[in-house]
Amino acid sequence: MLVLAAPRAIFASLRDDSSDAIENRQEVLFAVAVLAGISVVLASPTFRRMLNDGAVSAALIPVLAFIAGASEAAAVYWLGGGLLFGAARRLGAEGTWLRARHLLALASSPLALALFTFWPVRIAIYGEDLFRTGGNDYGRGDAIFGGVFVGLVAWSIWLLLVGVRTVHGWTWPRAAATVALAAAFPVLIVLATAL
Repeated sequence: MLVLAAPRAIFASLRDDSSDAIENRQEVLFAVAVLAGISVVLASPTFRRMLNDGAVSAALIPVLAFIAGASEAAAVYWLGGGLLFGAARRLGAEGTWLRARHLLALASSPLALALFTFWPVRIAIYGEDLFRTGGNDYGRGDAIFGGVFVGLVAWSIWLLLVGVRTVHGWTWPRAAATVALAAAFPVLIVLATAL
């Protein structure tokens, strides 16, 4: 949680590549990534219409969210970490793929926190309508909650920039170039599938 208040000090600790330091943080950071993944899948269009299917009950949503969130987290943790590692290497970094994965997981902390702050409030207000089309969850309230979630995503991106800059000791433009280069491939894939 300290990464949300004092990110530079926490990201600087990722420079410690000793086996004890890596072992102590590895499971915790993967858990953070899984919580962030669950938060992201709950915001997906698939989950927003999950209860449209009569075969899915409200009790099944948390189970499916955990499975989908853990799967997404694993993919982003490994593949996203690889893309971040490759982009940083391309721009002259000497870090490891493991450090890039840990940096990415730490940067996703606002999304993980949303699972305990944002989502309980949103679910308490809208209930099952949040997971069904045509309920009372659309309109101004939905736009406000959507804006808050976009803010959480922006916070995570900002933390990623701070993390890249801090871990590698780079300037803001170089850190931004690293993040942009790492994001280029996934953005191209999304654009290609949208067309």
